[in-house]
Amino acid sequence: MSVSIKQEPTGEWFAVLGIETEDDSPPKPKKIEDCVGIDVGILKYTHDTDGTAVERPDISDERDRLEREQRKLSRKEHGSANYRKQQRVVAKRHADLQRKRRDFLHKLSNHYAREYDLVAVEDLDAKGLMELPSNSRNRAGAAWGTFLRMLEYKCKREGTHFVAVDPAGTTKECAACGVSSDKPLWVREHSCPSCGFIADRDWNAAYNILVRGLKQVGTGCPESTPAETALPTGTDSVPAKRVVETGSPTLKERTAQAVSK
Repeated sequence: MSVSIKQEPTGEWFAVLGIETEDDSPPKPKKIEDCVGIDVGILKYTHDTDGTAVERPDISDERDRLEREQRKLSRKEHGSANYRKQQRVVAKRHADLQRKRRDFLHKLSNHYAREYDLVAVEDLDAKGLMELPSNSRNRAGAAWGTFLRMLEYKCKREGTHFVAVDPAGTTKECAACGVSSDKPLWVREHSCPSCGFIADRDWNAAYNILVRGLKQVGTGCPESTPAETALPTGTDSVPAKRVVETGSPTLKERTAQAVSK
């Protein structure tokens, strides 16, 4: 066992305990009964093949408080006692924002790891996405890389198959016939010009992700076709607040009440 003592920028002290344990993760199921494909995004944080779209957490209040304290810091004399005091206030506001975001990510990743036998996601280059010129703040705030890392180790802990697939073309390909068609980001509905299949854009991507994941593992899950399971006009939306308040909710329980909250 090892113990490390560290001080955070907020001025708080923490003891970090490190303990070596045997790998006692449960075996992954050979027969996969419940599986899900997850598409992550900016408008909706996750959109899965069960038809659930989870909204992004609202951290606007925390961000406003952080920016307000940062402006106060900029007016302090650098190196003065008041400057150092305000630095700690800014650090606390940073910590508040990060805690709320990570709380949401922990609970959402717990849900998927515990509820399914197999979880398929995109193998995203999170660092590369941050370097793109447009909308970088929203991408950074989404913390997709953190979410996928949490999901991966929790799937291992729960004995759930975790599969990361090549994301190329998952949005363009039709889940029903496989024909690719370009669509701008503002078009939120997939309408295949070849077979006429219509579904929510993100659901279509999530289904393609699931199919690729099942092929990678070498097994099958749903026997139904995309045409039988897709939601043509929209999906149920679960507020991020509901995820945070209820811990690891059963997101499959999608009701009109949840949508209206």
